[in-house]
Amino acid sequence: MPNTVESNNNNVCNGPLNGKRIILGVTGGIAAYKAAYLASALVQRGADVHVVMTQHAMQLVAPATFWSLTKNPVITGLFELPTKSEIEHVSLPESADLLLIAPATANIIGKMANGLADDMLSTMALVVRCPVIIAPAMNVNMYTNPIVVANVDRLRQHEYIILEPEIGRLACGNEGIGRLLDPDKIIQRVEEVLIGGRRDYARLNVLVTAGPTQEPIDPVRFITNRSSGKMGYAIAEMAAKRGACVTLVSGPTDLPAPEGVEVINVTTVHEMHDAVITRIKDVNVMVSAAAPADFTPAQVRDQKVKKSEKWTLELDRADDILEEVGQMKGRMVLVGFAAETEKIEEYAKIKLEKKNLDLIVANDVSPGSDVFGSDTNQVTLFSRTGEKIEWPRMSKREVANAILDYVKNHFMEALS
Repeated sequence: MPNTVESNNNNVCNGPLNGKRIILGVTGGIAAYKAAYLASALVQRGADVHVVMTQHAMQLVAPATFWSLTKNPVITGLFELPTKSEIEHVSLPESADLLLIAPATANIIGKMANGLADDMLSTMALVVRCPVIIAPAMNVNMYTNPIVVANVDRLRQHEYIILEPEIGRLACGNEGIGRLLDPDKIIQRVEEVLIGGRRDYARLNVLVTAGPTQEPIDPVRFITNRSSGKMGYAIAEMAAKRGACVTLVSGPTDLPAPEGVEVINVTTVHEMHDAVITRIKDVNVMVSAAAPADFTPAQVRDQKVKKSEKWTLELDRADDILEEVGQMKGRMVLVGFAAETEKIEEYAKIKLEKKNLDLIVANDVSPGSDVFGSDTNQVTLFSRTGEKIEWPRMSKREVANAILDYVKNHFMEALS
Protein backbone atom coordinates (compact mmCIF):
# COMPACT_ATOMS: atom_id res chain seq x y z
CA MET A 1 0.00 0.00 0.00
CA PRO A 2 1.15 3.58 -0.51
CA ASN A 3 3.72 5.10 1.80
CA THR A 4 2.79 8.72 2.57
CA VAL A 5 3.89 11.83 4.36
CA GLU A 6 0.74 13.12 6.02
CA SER A 7 -0.87 16.37 7.02
CA ASN A 8 -4.17 16.94 8.79
CA ASN A 9 -4.69 20.40 7.28
CA ASN A 10 -6.42 20.99 3.98
CA ASN A 11 -5.35 24.02 1.99
CA VAL A 12 -8.37 25.76 0.47
CA CYS A 13 -8.06 28.78 -1.78
CA ASN A 14 -9.78 30.37 -4.72
CA GLY A 15 -8.19 30.73 -8.12
CA PRO A 16 -8.51 29.72 -11.77
CA LEU A 17 -7.88 26.07 -10.89
CA ASN A 18 -10.20 26.01 -7.89
CA GLY A 19 -11.70 22.56 -7.44
CA LYS A 20 -9.29 20.86 -9.86
CA ARG A 21 -7.48 17.81 -8.54
CA ILE A 22 -3.99 17.44 -10.00
CA ILE A 23 -1.55 14.58 -9.55
CA LEU A 24 2.00 15.92 -9.81
CA GLY A 25 4.45 13.16 -10.64
CA VAL A 26 8.07 13.91 -9.75
CA THR A 27 10.84 11.69 -11.12
CA GLY A 28 14.57 11.56 -10.52
CA GLY A 29 15.84 14.21 -12.89
CA ILE A 30 18.08 16.99 -11.68
CA ALA A 31 15.22 19.40 -12.40
CA ALA A 32 13.15 17.76 -9.65
CA TYR A 33 13.66 20.82 -7.46
CA LYS A 34 11.63 22.86 -9.96
CA ALA A 35 8.64 20.63 -9.18
CA ALA A 36 8.40 22.38 -5.82
CA TYR A 37 7.73 25.66 -7.63
CA LEU A 38 5.11 23.90 -9.76
CA ALA A 39 3.38 22.48 -6.70
CA SER A 40 3.32 25.87 -4.99
CA ALA A 41 2.06 27.69 -8.09
CA LEU A 42 -0.70 25.17 -8.67
CA VAL A 43 -1.85 25.41 -5.06
CA GLN A 44 -1.85 29.20 -5.26
CA ARG A 45 -4.16 28.90 -8.26
CA GLY A 46 -6.60 26.84 -6.21
CA ALA A 47 -5.70 23.32 -7.29
CA ASP A 48 -5.84 20.31 -4.98
CA VAL A 49 -2.33 18.96 -5.63
CA HIS A 50 -1.26 15.41 -4.77
CA VAL A 51 2.41 14.64 -5.29
CA VAL A 52 3.67 11.19 -6.28
CA MET A 53 7.45 10.73 -6.06
CA THR A 54 9.67 8.01 -7.43
CA GLN A 55 12.44 6.58 -5.28
CA HIS A 56 15.09 8.44 -7.28
CA ALA A 57 13.20 11.72 -6.93
CA MET A 58 13.43 11.38 -3.15
CA GLN A 59 17.21 11.42 -3.44
CA LEU A 60 16.96 14.95 -4.83
CA VAL A 61 14.03 16.55 -2.98
CA ALA A 62 12.60 15.60 0.41
CA PRO A 63 8.92 14.51 0.41
CA ALA A 64 8.32 16.88 3.32
CA THR A 65 8.91 19.79 0.94
CA PHE A 66 5.83 18.85 -1.07
CA TRP A 67 3.81 18.05 2.04
CA SER A 68 4.44 21.56 3.34
CA LEU A 69 3.48 23.13 0.00
CA THR A 70 0.35 21.10 -0.79
CA LYS A 71 -0.89 20.11 2.68
CA ASN A 72 -1.64 16.70 1.19
CA PRO A 73 0.02 13.32 1.80
CA VAL A 74 3.00 12.69 -0.46
CA ILE A 75 2.90 9.26 -2.08
CA THR A 76 6.30 7.61 -2.26
CA GLY A 77 5.84 3.84 -2.54
CA LEU A 78 3.57 0.90 -3.32
CA PHE A 79 4.29 -1.60 -0.58
CA GLU A 80 4.32 0.20 2.76
CA LEU A 81 1.82 -0.36 5.58
CA PRO A 82 -1.67 1.10 5.06
CA THR A 83 -2.39 4.59 6.33
CA LYS A 84 -5.60 6.37 7.16
CA SER A 85 -5.35 8.01 3.73
CA GLU A 86 -5.30 4.66 1.96
CA ILE A 87 -8.79 4.93 0.49
CA GLU A 88 -8.11 8.40 -0.85
CA HIS A 89 -4.96 7.24 -2.60
CA VAL A 90 -6.70 4.24 -4.14
CA SER A 91 -9.37 6.53 -5.58
CA LEU A 92 -7.00 9.36 -6.49
CA PRO A 93 -6.26 8.29 -10.10
CA GLU A 94 -9.99 7.91 -10.77
CA SER A 95 -10.87 11.33 -9.37
CA ALA A 96 -7.97 13.33 -10.84
CA ASP A 97 -8.60 16.07 -13.39
CA LEU A 98 -5.00 16.00 -14.62
CA LEU A 99 -1.77 14.05 -14.28
CA LEU A 100 1.32 16.24 -14.69
CA ILE A 101 4.74 14.57 -14.73
CA ALA A 102 7.50 17.14 -14.35
CA PRO A 103 10.33 16.48 -14.71
CA ALA A 104 9.81 13.31 -16.76
CA THR A 105 12.94 11.22 -17.18
CA ALA A 106 13.68 8.83 -20.04
CA ASN A 107 12.87 6.05 -17.58
CA ILE A 108 9.27 7.07 -16.86
CA ILE A 109 8.71 7.92 -20.54
CA GLY A 110 9.91 4.45 -21.51
CA LYS A 111 7.66 2.79 -18.94
CA MET A 112 4.58 4.71 -20.03
CA ALA A 113 5.23 4.16 -23.73
CA ASN A 114 5.41 0.41 -23.17
CA GLY A 115 2.66 -0.05 -20.58
CA LEU A 116 4.98 -0.90 -17.67
CA ALA A 117 4.01 -0.30 -14.04
CA ASP A 118 6.56 -1.06 -11.31
CA ASP A 119 6.05 1.89 -8.94
CA MET A 120 3.19 4.12 -7.86
CA LEU A 121 3.67 6.78 -10.53
CA SER A 122 3.85 4.39 -13.49
CA THR A 123 0.90 2.48 -12.05
CA MET A 124 -1.19 5.62 -11.72
CA ALA A 125 -0.24 6.61 -15.25
CA LEU A 126 -1.92 3.45 -16.51
CA VAL A 127 -5.02 3.92 -14.34
CA VAL A 128 -5.91 7.57 -14.91
CA ARG A 129 -8.47 8.53 -17.54
CA CYS A 130 -7.81 12.27 -17.30
CA PRO A 131 -5.47 14.29 -19.56
CA VAL A 132 -1.77 13.57 -19.02
CA ILE A 133 0.92 16.24 -19.48
CA ILE A 134 4.53 15.10 -19.68
CA ALA A 135 7.40 17.59 -19.36
CA PRO A 136 10.65 15.78 -20.26
CA ALA A 137 14.02 16.88 -18.90
CA MET A 138 17.28 15.05 -19.53
CA ASN A 139 20.68 15.10 -21.21
CA VAL A 140 20.57 16.19 -24.86
CA ASN A 141 22.02 12.87 -26.07
CA MET A 142 19.37 10.98 -24.14
CA TYR A 143 16.51 13.11 -25.45
CA THR A 144 17.66 12.76 -29.06
CA ASN A 145 18.39 9.03 -28.75
CA PRO A 146 16.21 7.27 -31.36
CA ILE A 147 14.69 4.99 -28.72
CA VAL A 148 13.60 7.94 -26.55
CA VAL A 149 12.35 9.79 -29.65
CA ALA A 150 10.27 6.74 -30.58
CA ASN A 151 8.87 6.47 -27.05
CA VAL A 152 7.89 10.15 -27.03
CA ASP A 153 6.27 9.79 -30.46
CA ARG A 154 4.33 6.78 -29.24
CA LEU A 155 2.97 8.73 -26.29
CA ARG A 156 1.94 11.57 -28.63
CA GLN A 157 0.07 9.10 -30.81
CA HIS A 158 -1.92 8.08 -27.74
CA GLU A 159 -2.81 11.75 -27.09
CA TYR A 160 -0.46 12.38 -24.20
CA ILE A 161 0.51 16.05 -24.13
CA ILE A 162 4.28 16.47 -24.48
CA LEU A 163 5.82 19.78 -23.43
CA GLU A 164 9.02 20.02 -25.44
CA PRO A 165 12.10 20.80 -23.31
CA GLU A 166 14.06 23.97 -23.91
CA ILE A 167 17.45 24.42 -25.54
CA GLY A 168 20.22 25.69 -23.28
CA ARG A 169 22.97 24.75 -20.86
CA LEU A 170 22.23 21.46 -19.12
CA ALA A 171 23.24 20.25 -15.68
CA CYS A 172 25.87 17.99 -17.24
CA GLY A 173 27.51 21.04 -18.83
CA ASN A 174 26.41 20.25 -22.38
CA GLU A 175 24.45 22.66 -24.55
CA GLY A 176 21.33 21.48 -26.36
CA ILE A 177 17.72 20.46 -25.99
CA GLY A 178 16.77 18.86 -22.70
CA ARG A 179 16.11 21.60 -20.13
CA LEU A 180 12.76 21.37 -18.41
CA LEU A 181 10.32 23.81 -19.98
CA ASP A 182 10.04 27.02 -17.97
CA PRO A 183 7.71 26.24 -15.02
CA ASP A 184 5.51 29.24 -15.74
CA LYS A 185 4.93 27.92 -19.25
CA ILE A 186 4.05 24.53 -17.78
CA ILE A 187 1.50 26.21 -15.50
CA GLN A 188 0.08 28.06 -18.50
CA ARG A 189 -0.37 24.77 -20.37
CA VAL A 190 -2.06 23.21 -17.36
CA GLU A 191 -4.54 26.07 -17.26
CA GLU A 192 -5.16 25.73 -20.99
CA VAL A 193 -6.04 22.06 -20.57
CA LEU A 194 -8.20 22.48 -17.46
CA ILE A 195 -10.02 25.78 -17.98
CA GLY A 196 -10.45 26.05 -21.71
CA GLY A 197 -7.26 27.59 -22.99
CA ARG A 198 -5.72 30.95 -23.60
CA ARG A 199 -7.68 33.86 -25.01
CA ASP A 200 -4.71 35.54 -26.67
CA TYR A 201 -6.49 35.61 -30.05
CA ALA A 202 -9.59 37.33 -28.69
CA ARG A 203 -10.95 40.05 -31.01
CA LEU A 204 -8.82 38.76 -33.91
CA ASN A 205 -10.33 37.52 -37.17
CA VAL A 206 -8.64 34.38 -38.48
CA LEU A 207 -9.33 32.79 -41.86
CA VAL A 208 -8.13 29.24 -42.48
CA THR A 209 -8.28 27.18 -45.65
CA ALA A 210 -8.19 23.40 -45.48
CA GLY A 211 -8.55 20.26 -47.52
CA PRO A 212 -8.29 19.49 -51.22
CA THR A 213 -10.39 20.75 -54.10
CA GLN A 214 -12.12 18.63 -56.72
CA GLU A 215 -11.90 19.79 -60.33
CA PRO A 216 -14.53 18.07 -62.53
CA ILE A 217 -13.59 16.36 -65.77
CA ASP A 218 -17.05 15.03 -66.52
CA PRO A 219 -20.14 14.23 -64.40
CA VAL A 220 -18.39 11.29 -62.65
CA ARG A 221 -14.66 12.11 -62.65
CA PHE A 222 -12.54 14.82 -61.10
CA ILE A 223 -8.95 15.78 -60.31
CA THR A 224 -8.00 16.00 -56.64
CA ASN A 225 -5.13 15.24 -54.23
CA ARG A 226 -4.47 13.38 -50.99
CA SER A 227 -4.99 16.25 -48.53
CA SER A 228 -7.20 15.16 -45.62
CA GLY A 229 -7.80 18.66 -44.25
CA LYS A 230 -6.75 17.62 -40.72
CA MET A 231 -4.00 20.23 -40.38
CA GLY A 232 -6.24 23.12 -41.40
CA TYR A 233 -9.09 21.91 -39.20
CA ALA A 234 -6.70 21.66 -36.24
CA ILE A 235 -5.54 25.26 -36.81
CA ALA A 236 -9.13 26.49 -37.01
CA GLU A 237 -10.06 24.57 -33.85
CA MET A 238 -7.10 25.84 -31.83
CA ALA A 239 -7.54 29.45 -33.00
CA ALA A 240 -11.19 29.36 -31.94
CA LYS A 241 -10.29 27.93 -28.54
CA ARG A 242 -7.84 30.82 -28.12
CA GLY A 243 -10.61 33.33 -28.66
CA ALA A 244 -10.40 34.13 -32.39
CA CYS A 245 -13.37 34.65 -34.65
CA VAL A 246 -12.57 31.90 -37.15
CA THR A 247 -13.78 31.28 -40.67
CA LEU A 248 -12.78 27.96 -42.20
CA VAL A 249 -12.99 27.64 -45.99
CA SER A 250 -12.92 23.91 -46.55
CA GLY A 251 -12.67 21.69 -49.56
CA PRO A 252 -14.37 18.27 -49.46
CA THR A 253 -13.45 16.33 -46.29
CA ASP A 254 -15.10 13.88 -43.90
CA LEU A 255 -14.12 15.94 -40.84
CA PRO A 256 -16.67 17.37 -38.38
CA ALA A 257 -16.87 21.16 -38.13
CA PRO A 258 -14.72 22.49 -35.26
CA GLU A 259 -16.76 23.95 -32.43
CA GLY A 260 -17.27 27.71 -32.64
CA VAL A 261 -15.98 27.97 -36.22
CA GLU A 262 -17.88 29.24 -39.26
CA VAL A 263 -17.33 26.69 -42.02
CA ILE A 264 -17.68 27.61 -45.70
CA ASN A 265 -17.81 24.42 -47.76
CA VAL A 266 -16.48 24.61 -51.31
CA THR A 267 -15.62 22.07 -53.97
CA THR A 268 -13.49 23.65 -56.68
CA VAL A 269 -10.46 25.93 -56.56
CA HIS A 270 -12.55 28.67 -58.19
CA GLU A 271 -15.11 28.42 -55.37
CA MET A 272 -12.34 28.48 -52.77
CA HIS A 273 -10.83 31.53 -54.44
CA ASP A 274 -14.12 33.43 -54.36
CA ALA A 275 -14.86 32.41 -50.75
CA VAL A 276 -11.44 33.67 -49.60
CA ILE A 277 -11.27 36.90 -51.61
CA THR A 278 -14.75 38.02 -50.55
CA ARG A 279 -13.88 37.53 -46.87
CA ILE A 280 -10.31 38.78 -46.70
CA LYS A 281 -10.95 42.46 -46.02
CA ASP A 282 -11.21 42.34 -42.21
CA VAL A 283 -8.96 39.32 -41.59
CA ASN A 284 -6.02 39.70 -39.17
CA VAL A 285 -4.42 36.31 -39.80
CA MET A 286 -4.86 33.95 -42.73
CA VAL A 287 -3.45 30.44 -42.64
CA SER A 288 -3.53 28.73 -46.01
CA ALA A 289 -3.37 25.06 -45.11
CA ALA A 290 -5.53 23.89 -48.03
CA ALA A 291 -4.20 22.10 -51.10
CA PRO A 292 -6.17 23.67 -53.93
CA ALA A 293 -5.55 22.30 -57.40
CA ASP A 294 -2.76 23.90 -59.42
CA PHE A 295 -4.49 22.92 -62.66
CA THR A 296 -8.08 22.51 -63.80
CA PRO A 297 -9.47 20.71 -66.86
CA ALA A 298 -9.65 23.07 -69.84
CA GLN A 299 -12.98 21.54 -70.81
CA VAL A 300 -15.58 19.97 -68.53
CA ARG A 301 -17.59 17.38 -70.46
CA ASP A 302 -21.37 17.33 -70.09
CA GLN A 303 -21.49 13.57 -70.49
CA LYS A 304 -19.31 10.81 -69.13
CA VAL A 305 -16.25 10.24 -71.28
CA LYS A 306 -16.28 6.67 -72.55
CA LYS A 307 -13.28 4.39 -72.20
CA SER A 308 -10.85 4.45 -75.09
CA GLU A 309 -7.28 3.37 -75.70
CA LYS A 310 -5.94 6.89 -75.44
CA TRP A 311 -7.31 10.10 -74.05
CA THR A 312 -5.52 13.41 -73.77
CA LEU A 313 -6.66 15.68 -70.93
CA GLU A 314 -5.83 19.34 -71.44
CA LEU A 315 -5.32 21.42 -68.29
CA ASP A 316 -5.34 25.13 -67.56
CA ARG A 317 -3.52 26.79 -64.69
CA ALA A 318 -5.83 27.42 -61.74
CA ASP A 319 -6.24 30.61 -59.72
CA ASP A 320 -3.33 31.08 -57.29
CA ILE A 321 -5.27 32.09 -54.19
CA LEU A 322 -2.29 32.58 -51.90
CA GLU A 323 -0.34 34.70 -54.39
CA GLU A 324 -3.35 36.96 -54.94
CA VAL A 325 -3.91 37.39 -51.21
CA GLY A 326 -0.19 38.14 -50.78
CA GLN A 327 -0.47 41.05 -53.20
CA MET A 328 -3.29 42.63 -51.20
CA LYS A 329 -2.55 41.57 -47.61
CA GLY A 330 -1.59 44.92 -46.06
CA ARG A 331 -1.09 44.45 -42.29
CA MET A 332 -2.58 40.97 -42.29
CA VAL A 333 -0.29 38.13 -41.20
CA LEU A 334 -0.17 35.54 -43.98
CA VAL A 335 0.91 31.96 -43.34
CA GLY A 336 1.32 29.39 -46.10
CA PHE A 337 2.17 25.70 -46.30
CA ALA A 338 4.65 23.99 -48.61
CA ALA A 339 4.15 20.27 -49.13
CA GLU A 340 7.20 19.10 -51.06
CA THR A 341 8.79 15.83 -52.10
CA GLU A 342 12.28 17.23 -52.79
CA LYS A 343 14.40 20.36 -52.19
CA ILE A 344 12.03 21.24 -49.38
CA GLU A 345 13.93 24.24 -47.99
CA GLU A 346 14.71 25.68 -51.41
CA TYR A 347 11.14 25.47 -52.68
CA ALA A 348 9.66 26.70 -49.39
CA LYS A 349 11.84 29.82 -49.43
CA ILE A 350 10.92 30.54 -53.06
CA LYS A 351 7.23 30.31 -52.19
CA LEU A 352 7.73 32.48 -49.09
CA GLU A 353 9.17 35.30 -51.18
CA LYS A 354 7.09 34.92 -54.33
CA LYS A 355 3.78 34.96 -52.51
CA ASN A 356 4.72 37.68 -50.00
CA LEU A 357 4.19 35.46 -46.96
CA ASP A 358 5.16 36.20 -43.38
CA LEU A 359 5.65 32.55 -42.53
CA ILE A 360 5.69 29.27 -44.41
CA VAL A 361 5.30 25.82 -42.87
CA ALA A 362 7.13 23.17 -44.88
CA ASN A 363 6.72 19.44 -44.65
CA ASP A 364 8.03 16.42 -46.49
CA VAL A 365 5.28 14.52 -48.34
CA SER A 366 7.56 12.17 -50.26
CA PRO A 367 6.58 8.48 -50.33
CA GLY A 368 6.79 6.96 -46.85
CA SER A 369 6.51 10.29 -45.03
CA ASP A 370 3.09 9.42 -43.56
CA VAL A 371 1.74 12.99 -43.54
CA PHE A 372 -1.46 12.72 -45.54
CA GLY A 373 -4.30 11.50 -43.36
CA SER A 374 -2.11 11.19 -40.26
CA ASP A 375 -2.91 12.78 -36.91
CA THR A 376 0.72 13.86 -36.53
CA ASN A 377 3.04 16.08 -38.54
CA GLN A 378 6.69 17.08 -38.60
CA VAL A 379 7.29 20.54 -40.01
CA THR A 380 9.95 23.21 -40.48
CA LEU A 381 9.11 26.92 -40.28
CA PHE A 382 10.70 29.59 -42.44
CA SER A 383 9.97 33.21 -41.51
CA ARG A 384 10.30 36.37 -43.58
CA THR A 385 12.81 37.49 -40.92
CA GLY A 386 15.14 34.68 -42.04
CA GLU A 387 14.49 32.40 -39.08
CA LYS A 388 14.34 28.65 -39.58
CA ILE A 389 12.79 26.41 -36.93
CA GLU A 390 12.62 22.61 -37.10
CA TRP A 391 10.04 20.99 -34.84
CA PRO A 392 9.89 17.32 -33.87
CA ARG A 393 6.92 15.20 -34.87
CA MET A 394 3.87 16.36 -32.94
CA SER A 395 0.13 15.92 -33.10
CA LYS A 396 -1.48 18.26 -35.60
CA ARG A 397 -3.21 20.09 -32.75
CA GLU A 398 0.20 20.68 -31.15
CA VAL A 399 1.59 21.90 -34.48
CA ALA A 400 -1.42 24.20 -34.83
CA ASN A 401 -0.86 25.73 -31.39
CA ALA A 402 2.86 26.10 -32.07
CA ILE A 403 2.15 27.97 -35.31
CA LEU A 404 -0.32 30.25 -33.53
CA ASP A 405 2.27 30.84 -30.78
CA TYR A 406 4.89 31.83 -33.35
CA VAL A 407 2.54 34.22 -35.12
CA LYS A 408 1.50 35.83 -31.83
CA ASN A 409 5.06 36.11 -30.50
CA HIS A 410 6.71 37.39 -33.69
CA PHE A 411 4.03 39.43 -35.42
CA MET A 412 2.31 40.99 -32.40
CA GLU A 413 2.67 44.49 -33.84
CA ALA A 414 0.74 43.55 -36.96
CA LEU A 415 -2.02 42.04 -34.83
CA SER A 416 -2.42 45.04 -32.49
